[in-house]
Amino acid sequence: MSDPLTLLYVPGDRPDRFDKAVESGADTVILDLEDAVAAPHKASAREAVAAYLAKPRAVPIQVRVNDLTGPDVAADLAAVANARGLTGLRLPKVGSGEQVHDIAASVAALTIREPELHCLIESAAGVEAAHAIATAHPWVRSVGLGEADLSADLNVADEAGLTYARSRIVVAARAAGLAPPTMSAYANVSDMDGLAASCARGRALGFLGRTAIHPRQLPVIAAAFRPAESDVDKARTLLDALSGAEARGSGTVVLPDGRFADRAMIAAAERTVALAERLAGVPRQRV
Repeated sequence: MSDPLTLLYVPGDRPDRFDKAVESGADTVILDLEDAVAAPHKASAREAVAAYLAKPRAVPIQVRVNDLTGPDVAADLAAVANARGLTGLRLPKVGSGEQVHDIAASVAALTIREPELHCLIESAAGVEAAHAIATAHPWVRSVGLGEADLSADLNVADEAGLTYARSRIVVAARAAGLAPPTMSAYANVSDMDGLAASCARGRALGFLGRTAIHPRQLPVIAAAFRPAESDVDKARTLLDALSGAEARGSGTVVLPDGRFADRAMIAAAERTVALAERLAGVPRQRV
């Protein structure tokens, strides 16, 4: 599925959870070799992930590799770059477009495949370079934030302090022609109300979808980003009305509810309808 709403992280040193994650209902599974794996377990996690990705799986699978400037990333890339089950690489702590270009070159030397690159920005320097990162290489499929590290770097205590960075990432993705970014994981796996409220704030800023660190978060995330039927109805009404107006030689129309609409509103309405149609018939995520 393109532009996933739900992405589930799984520690790379827990192969007993890999199949469960694939069966969880998440749109995409992320096997994590970075923060979720302690240093002594890096090698065994790498082997487990490579073995699991030896064949394609039922859902797209990304691998989050280790710090791009650290000692483990070269071994990570060598282990998974040719894996048949790999959909994309999740690159942590990206600080510049040059880093993305260098990683892409390293991957190209290992395989003829062209895996998607998903860049996580986790520092003030990365936020400032967001557009350069988003446009660094044709393989870049998305940009997003790693908010735990970014919060520490910026010394902010709550989500309000991340509003500028979040908007900056949304703008960079749009300017680069990428899909809307997905939100960073919500750390409290017991606080479903807080997760839903946080998703609502992200959706209002232009995000689409979110990573999760526990399967129980998946239904909340999916519900938060799934267009409401009323929004879909309004979008379809707008598109139909503008289509009729164009047929009459006008670029504007007043809708039955009194709203004024013009062509500038078409793109947003089309995105709403397209997302609703894409999700039609998709089963709700299982807990």
